[in-house]
Amino acid sequence: MAVVTVLKGVSNGRLSLLPHSQLTIVRPRNIGYPNRRRNVLRIFARYSQAQDLFTSRLQDRLENLPKLVEDIVQTSLNTGPRGALRLAQGVQAFVGVGTEWLQDVSKTANSTTGLPTQLHLGLLSPLYLRKLFERMGATYIKLGQFIASTPTLFPPEYVQEFQYCFDRAPAVPFEEIQTILREELGRPIDTVFEYIDPTPVASASIAQVHGAKIRDTGEDVVIKVLKPGIEDILVADLNFIYIAARILEFLSPDLSRASLVAIVKDIRQSMLEEVDFNKEATNVETFRSYLEAMGLTRQATAPKVYRQYSTKRVLTMERLYGVPLTDLDSIKSLVSNPETSLITALNVWFGSLVACESFHADVHAGNLWQLRDGRIGFLDFGIVGRISPKTWAAMEVFLQSIAIEDYESMASALIDMGATGKDVDSKSFARDLEKIFLSIQDLDTEIIVAAARDTNTNATTVAANVAFDERQMNALYLDVVRVGESYGLKFPREFALLMKQLLYFDRYTRLLAPNMNMYRDRRIKLVSNQRQRNIYQ
Repeated sequence: MAVVTVLKGVSNGRLSLLPHSQLTIVRPRNIGYPNRRRNVLRIFARYSQAQDLFTSRLQDRLENLPKLVEDIVQTSLNTGPRGALRLAQGVQAFVGVGTEWLQDVSKTANSTTGLPTQLHLGLLSPLYLRKLFERMGATYIKLGQFIASTPTLFPPEYVQEFQYCFDRAPAVPFEEIQTILREELGRPIDTVFEYIDPTPVASASIAQVHGAKIRDTGEDVVIKVLKPGIEDILVADLNFIYIAARILEFLSPDLSRASLVAIVKDIRQSMLEEVDFNKEATNVETFRSYLEAMGLTRQATAPKVYRQYSTKRVLTMERLYGVPLTDLDSIKSLVSNPETSLITALNVWFGSLVACESFHADVHAGNLWQLRDGRIGFLDFGIVGRISPKTWAAMEVFLQSIAIEDYESMASALIDMGATGKDVDSKSFARDLEKIFLSIQDLDTEIIVAAARDTNTNATTVAANVAFDERQMNALYLDVVRVGESYGLKFPREFALLMKQLLYFDRYTRLLAPNMNMYRDRRIKLVSNQRQRNIYQ
C-alpha cells in the first residue's frame, strides 16, 4: 500500500504536516499490482498443491478400498450370526448407561458449580465408559483390564478408572460348568474326577475355578473352566473393534501414524491368548522347566499341568495349598523367617526375567503364595510379559540405577528404552524421576493387626496383614510414564508390566522385611551379566 502525505506549507523555514484527520491517502491503481499478482500466484500454487495432495490421497484410498472391503467381509464371515446378537446386546447396554447418564445430568442441572467434566464428556468419560464396558460383558471387561494395565497407550484418567474392572466377577451356575466339562473331556465327568466342588474357588471375567480330585490317583487338583459363550462373545466383539479401527484409519489416514489398528491387533492377540488354556499350560510348563534347570524346585514351584485332562477350554492343574504372601501371621506359622521367603520369591522371579522367554506379569497376592511345605508358589500364568532385547538391556541399567539411586543413569536407561523423535534433557528428566521415586516411601501402607485370646489356654494370637490401595500403586508408575511422555518418550507395554510387579514386591518387602532394601540387598540378584533366552523352552 502506498501512502502520500500532503504538506500544509512552509512557515519560518519549517515544514508543517497536516493534522491526522486531514491527511489524504492516495492509492494509485498501479501501486501494489506486482504484490497482488504474486499473492494470486501463491494462492494458485497452494491450491494446486492441495489438489495434488487430495488426488494422491484419494488415489491411495481407492487403491486400498478393495483390501478394506475384503477385510471387512472376511471378518464379518468369521463373526457369523453371533455378531447380530452382540449388536443387540450392545445397543441395550448403550441405552442403559445412557439413561443413567441422563439421570445424573438432571440431578446436577440446577447446580451452581455446573456439570462435572465426566458429565460433559457423556459416555466417553472414564466413568461412564467403564460402566458401559461392564454392561457389555467379558470382552470389554478384559479390554478395560488391558487399558488399566497399559499406561503407555492410554490417558491416566482412563487407566485409573478402569482399575475397577479387576473386581471379582459373578459365578456361573455349576450345571453349565459340568456341561462344558462333559463336552471337552468327551466322557462322563465321574470317570475322570472322583469329586468336584460345586462352589468355585475363584471366578473371573472369562473363567471359573473349581477344586476337584482325580479318580485314578486321588490327587487334589483345580479345574479352570472357560465360561460358556465367552469365545463367541470375544470373537464377535474383537472383530467389531477391529473393523471399526480399520474404517477409522481408512477415513482418517493420520490415525495410522498412531498405529490404531496395530494397537487393536495387540489387544486382540493378548485376549485370545488368555482364553486359550493350551497357551497358559505352556506358560506354566515353561516356568516349571526353568525351575528344574536352575535347581530351584526346592525353593519354588508352579502347579503341575495335567495335559490329559486339559483342553483349550479346560485347564486341570495340581492344587497347591498355602497362603498369600501378604498374610504375615499365617506365613510365620509355616516358616521361621518370612524375610527368607521374600528373598526366594524375588530371586526366582528376577531369574525368570533372565532365563525365560516370558515372565509372570501378575504377581499380586492371590497369585504368589507361601506354601505349606515352605516353598513359594507361583499361580495363574494367564498374563505373561515378553521382553525385547532392547528393553531388557535398558531394564538392567534401570534396575541397577534404582539400587544405587543414580537417577541420571535411570533417565538414560529410560531414554534408551522409549521411542522418541527428539532430544531429551536427561538432567531435567533425572530430577523429575528422583521426585517420583522418593515418593515411593510416602505410599500409604496399612499394617492391620488383630489380636485374639484363647479362653482355654489364655494364649494370645496376633495376626497381621498388609493393606494398600492398588490404585495408589498404579498412580505411581503412571507418574513415571507421564513424566516420560512429557519429554516425548513412549515406553513399550512390557515396561509398565515390569514396573507394576516391582511395586507389588515393594509392598511385600514392607510387610515381610521392613528393614530390607530389595534394590541394594546383595542376597537379591536383580540382573545378570548375560541374558540366555529360549534354553528352557
